[in-house]
Amino acid sequence: MAGPRATPVVPSRGRLRPLGLGEVRITGGFWAGRRRTNATATLDHCRYWMERVGWIGNFRAAAEGRIRHDRRGREFADSDVYKLLEAMAWDGDRDPEIAALTEAVALAQEPDGYLGTAYGRPGQQPRYSDLAWGHELYCYGHLIQAGVAQTRARGEGELAKIARRAADHVCTAFGKQARDGICGHPEIETALVELFRTTGDQRYLDQAALFVERRGQHTLEDGEFGRAYFQDDVPVREATVFRGHAVRALYLAAGAVDVAVETGDSALLTAVEHQWENTVARRTYLTGGMGSHHRDEAFGDDHVLPPDRAYSETCAGVASTMLAWRLLLATGNPRYADLAERTLFNVVATSPSRDGRSFFYANTLHRRTRGTVPAPDQESPRAQSSLRAPWFAVSCCPTNVARTLAALPTQLATTDDHGIQLHQYADAEITTGEYALRIRTDYPYDGTVTVTVDRTPPRPWTLSLRVPDWARGATAWLTDPTGTRRPVTPGTATVTRAFRPGDEITLTLPVTPRWIAPDPRIDSVRGTVAVQRGPVVYCAESVDLPGDRDVDTVRVDPRGPLEDGPGNTVVAPGSVTAPDAGEHWPYRPLDEAPPTPEPRPTGIVLVPYHSWANRGPSTMRVWVPTEG
Repeated sequence: MAGPRATPVVPSRGRLRPLGLGEVRITGGFWAGRRRTNATATLDHCRYWMERVGWIGNFRAAAEGRIRHDRRGREFADSDVYKLLEAMAWDGDRDPEIAALTEAVALAQEPDGYLGTAYGRPGQQPRYSDLAWGHELYCYGHLIQAGVAQTRARGEGELAKIARRAADHVCTAFGKQARDGICGHPEIETALVELFRTTGDQRYLDQAALFVERRGQHTLEDGEFGRAYFQDDVPVREATVFRGHAVRALYLAAGAVDVAVETGDSALLTAVEHQWENTVARRTYLTGGMGSHHRDEAFGDDHVLPPDRAYSETCAGVASTMLAWRLLLATGNPRYADLAERTLFNVVATSPSRDGRSFFYANTLHRRTRGTVPAPDQESPRAQSSLRAPWFAVSCCPTNVARTLAALPTQLATTDDHGIQLHQYADAEITTGEYALRIRTDYPYDGTVTVTVDRTPPRPWTLSLRVPDWARGATAWLTDPTGTRRPVTPGTATVTRAFRPGDEITLTLPVTPRWIAPDPRIDSVRGTVAVQRGPVVYCAESVDLPGDRDVDTVRVDPRGPLEDGPGNTVVAPGSVTAPDAGEHWPYRPLDEAPPTPEPRPTGIVLVPYHSWANRGPSTMRVWVPTEG
């Protein structure tokens, strides 16, 4: 059984202590269903595709001297094999599969610890000849995280040994007295810190800190997208906002937080907190998605958040939750759990299909044309699939979702010297030390969260429950074991007492649909509104409109009430116009009436954004124009 350290992040200091997979179990509800699909479908799907397209075979080809002619996939394909291994380690009951994949990986490791299939062998470019784009250190990062996962969840095995040999090689090749380089794609920083936390070997923390300090020193060559793309334009400590490639920026920030926590560097931690605050306020979509540029997969400028051009890569959503979790552990600030919740329900949960065998790479907020169903037996171009695709030429997102869902229970709760804190809500059981709790809820569609104390120490302690920021402006209630009911506001609600077995605490959150207005500085959504119910963002989808009309014919009336509909839908007051078949010059004098068809009043059915595109090709929009 997985123990208390069976979790991706185990800081040695900080405000809160994480719980492991052996201490938290999701037993039902929304996330239990998603994790069940992940375990029974997605992991096998990912392995099947990586065998089929040759990414696993690359390791065998490297060992057998065939790699020059037989290598398949992009230069970073190795990393997806490692992410799958990490997901399998957290998932449990997969030791034979882990052993088989590890055996293939081991074949390609060289005597000095170097491990990669894209560089360094006859007929290939030399090792580390392209640090900007080669992804060698990035791949090591995912290898190390897989080795750490195996050690914490299954006990140290061959995968962990391979990972440590690779880490030793990195410290030799890129230490203070060696090559002054960094990877174009951050990732190894947080992996090295976690290896330090697992082994106690100071070299790994020192190397991670060195990589963080080298970033922003113009170490990499300038390129098409500029140094900001690699976060190599200004030092981490001097940056004020996340910029450049979104996944790179968020992985780097996560690594910087890890380094700051382990070295006691409060200035570095404060710098990342400041960047996070500015990014959330100016460069983040309603869904929690990050990245508004398709061309460079990057953050846009402040308030440049076009819904129809939202890139909002699934991997950026995963990276955002990784960063938020680390910041939460370091500071205890519930704002980080708020963003993680938003991102989990509206980005991470949106990517996989209901059957767990196809995925969105990018997560648009407005689909103008109906998509085409991708071929089930072909790779799709990255992000260009108009519907979820079974696999991509760049398939970082499916494996990232897989490892996130496999380890998700570890993000529900923490402990400290005063008691237990609940951050995310799901049917779950928590057993740690002297404590045993049961959480029962139908969240996110019902706002009642009931916590039952099954085991408790005899002394007083504090149960803390996050009151989400989305409840602002409404009333949430907390009922303690005496039956006393009091209103609570966004932040943290607490109950401190000497609990007894059987005591119940109930948090009642106002999960009702609400109109959401955008900041007027976001030019692309002026004159529109969105709908959110609890943490879940909603959208209009053409399959729910009369006459199979497209969503661009919809207008809503935010002066009217929103109503709950069947099957977790929401019904909004509004109208639908007939399709305009005419051809008109799209500009007119302000005093001239537009040539629009007569609107037809109707109730507009809205569905959870994470569920869209599961009923065939459709058009969709989150931000809907208002009538008049």
